[in-house]
Amino acid sequence: MLDSITPLLSDPAAWAALVTLIVMEVVLGIDNLIFISILSNKLPPEHRSRVRRIGISLALVMRLGLLSTIAWIVTLTAPVFSVMGNAFSWKDMILIAGGLFLVWKATKEIHHTVDPNPSRDLLDKDKDKGASVMINNAGAAIFQIILIDLVFSIDSILTAVGMTEHLPIMVVAVLVAITVMLVAADPLGDFIDKNPSVVMLALGFLLMIGMVLIAEGFGAYVPKGYIYAAMAFSAGVEVLNLLGRHSSSKREKALEAREAANLAEARAVRAEADAAADPAG
Repeated sequence: MLDSITPLLSDPAAWAALVTLIVMEVVLGIDNLIFISILSNKLPPEHRSRVRRIGISLALVMRLGLLSTIAWIVTLTAPVFSVMGNAFSWKDMILIAGGLFLVWKATKEIHHTVDPNPSRDLLDKDKDKGASVMINNAGAAIFQIILIDLVFSIDSILTAVGMTEHLPIMVVAVLVAITVMLVAADPLGDFIDKNPSVVMLALGFLLMIGMVLIAEGFGAYVPKGYIYAAMAFSAGVEVLNLLGRHSSSKREKALEAREAANLAEARAVRAEADAAADPAG
């Protein structure tokens, strides 16, 4: 193993491939992290961080496990059957299934958010049943995270295989990407939880990602650059909205404080006038 790594350390092309692959893996990991954040935020606060870390750790295990079976992974792109002239491989079927799951989950969560009387979800907390329900909810969240981890892991590893043939570069890129996910998990999850409009934006991202996975499964390739450019633009607009709301809130608080100060001053002046008009009082 060491003999295969040493030549790569002095190869500029290997370093370029590593940097490029790390960026790609981090970007692909964002999709996975958004799903984990939204799902974990439906749990009680004391369970969220643990479930996020379990989900990301499972993603790491899956990615490293798939890297150890690259010869088998590559065969997933071989056609298995064809329908009306369109060939489908195991990769296509996994992408379609994962896309349908994301579309279903995102649509359900959007409906749950906008419906004033939503039906009870698997992950909703039941205060009457105590901690046992919370444990079951965490288990349900982890199960759904495992399903989507599998889809994103296969997509991630196939991307890595397409960019380099060196296993050490793939392993390092995956480890760096997972480390970034671990560091960003709690801040991202807390940010999404504190900003309801961001939740809807993130669900919209999941819906779009699901549709892209389905399209790719049916052979309609959608350049990832367009997808992430659209996500970045939407996120930028939402940042401006958040800044606008924050600025408006500060102005309202300043106005309230000024009105309160004016009212207190008016009361003080009135009290002085009353005291001057009635010195015997």
